[in-house]
Amino acid sequence: MRSTLLSTFLAVSALSACPALAGEVARGQARVTTIFDHPLPSDPAKSLRGVLVEYGPGGSSPSHTHAASAFITATVIEGAVRSRINEGPERTFRVGESFVEMPGDHHAVSANASDVAPSKLLAVFVVDTDDRTLTTPDRP
Repeated sequence: MRSTLLSTFLAVSALSACPALAGEVARGQARVTTIFDHPLPSDPAKSLRGVLVEYGPGGSSPSHTHAASAFITATVIEGAVRSRINEGPERTFRVGESFVEMPGDHHAVSANASDVAPSKLLAVFVVDTDDRTLTTPDRP
């Protein structure tokens, strides 16, 4: 648990120091940025990828699936995020709370829970190194 908290703290600290991620995300919009991508030393066919998802007030992502090999853990690092995986219930996750997506899951809802404040989550993928497309929207 401590190493997970420390890793999350270090990732969040690195994000706040990254000038390329500066600037507010507009109302109703989302921004997705890969912040790290490292092959696993024990299995170079797998990689660990960190993706920052930022939502402006009222922002959302279209429903989607991820690479077939992707196991994902997502932690809210600012604000609150609404999420629904597969046919499960929609839930709101707040700062420090996490959820997981298994390979093949459908992410039906991913949205800022607020119409007035931004939100952010850090999604960490364990994925086949050759998988370059991490997210595929249901509709183009």
